[in-house]
Amino acid sequence: MSSVPAAELAEIVARRSYGRLVALLAARSGDIAGAEDALADAFAAALEHWPAREVPANPEAWLLTAARRRQVDAARRVKLRGEKAEEVIRQIEALALEQAERPAIPDERLRLMFACAHPSLEASVRAPLILQTILGFDAGAIASAFLVSPAAMGQRLVRAKLKIKQAGIPFRIPEPDELPERLAAVLEAVYAVFTEGWADPEGAQARDRNLSAEGIWLGRLLASLLPGEPEVLGLLALMLHAEARRAARRDEAGNYIPLERQNTALWHAALIEEAETLLCKAGEVGRIGRYQLEAALQSAHAHRRTGAATDWAAIAMLYEALVLLTDSPVAAINRAVALARLEGPEAGLAVLDVVAGDRRIADYQPYWAARAELLACAARPDQAREAYSRAIGLESDPAIRRYLQERMAALKG
Repeated sequence: MSSVPAAELAEIVARRSYGRLVALLAARSGDIAGAEDALADAFAAALEHWPAREVPANPEAWLLTAARRRQVDAARRVKLRGEKAEEVIRQIEALALEQAERPAIPDERLRLMFACAHPSLEASVRAPLILQTILGFDAGAIASAFLVSPAAMGQRLVRAKLKIKQAGIPFRIPEPDELPERLAAVLEAVYAVFTEGWADPEGAQARDRNLSAEGIWLGRLLASLLPGEPEVLGLLALMLHAEARRAARRDEAGNYIPLERQNTALWHAALIEEAETLLCKAGEVGRIGRYQLEAALQSAHAHRRTGAATDWAAIAMLYEALVLLTDSPVAAINRAVALARLEGPEAGLAVLDVVAGDRRIADYQPYWAARAELLACAARPDQAREAYSRAIGLESDPAIRRYLQERMAALKG
């Protein structure tokens, strides 16, 4: 590793260890913002010192030590202002003893995630806070994913970190009776990481990170620590089913291929088999949730790789259950598409008309794309063109945009 340039090495360490280091520093001090600041100073020090000297054999330990010293300095400055800092200093010094006795850096990320999902924090900030603390996303990137302004998101994140510090919210895995409410925000954050990467098939966005791989990694971490939670298993199964189809989503020229036209030979069999095993294990618990239903939908599509026809009746039933469970307009849109396969395009359009007034889907590209397809199948080309135009204007992926343009150009009448 010492042959790697210092700047590049710091970036590698940041990608690999940012959340682990922040979690460990914050768990000892109770101050997420202070841990982030201390780690940022440590990375700056690494960029200054590593090029001039031999890169340390254990870069993560070097950064942890440097950040810990900065935390102690900050706590002493607080003490000089008359605020209590003795406990913080004791906790940070305990970290130094722990590091000396056990050089491997313990993983406190799950505890940090549940602290960020505490019910005393606003529900709207829990998942974004997890994304920032675990993966180091800035407020602008998070704001884009959650459809709010960067300024508003930045203010929410600052307030949430301050509340964790002032209220002394503990960094621990919740008790069983506390878990359902807390776990939902953690799962939402993990899925947001995955879907952000899934929407970027070339991995060109989000600071060049493979976010779908990060999401799966976090899902595996949750599953290893909470193996009896069916929704954790369901989420991991859902992500693995989707990831299994990555190679089939584009042709050699980079053109988009919809699910029903994908070459199933390109689907990753081992990931699908792992997903099916996880889904069966989740079903044995007897407590159905959103992610299990979504994984079951992916499983229904995956059966096509055996040569079986897609079971649209089962898919429509699963989407109906998802709508009843979540009141999600996204699930309703997909149910409309499934019903159209069973009963014809007018049946699907009737369902879309019901959700048309939901403000959440006014600028939701999949709604307009689905509507355009069903209108085209219903031989209503003028209305289909309008819907295609709306979908094309809302789509940021060039490959999907080209696909929609080709579909619109193929309309007759």
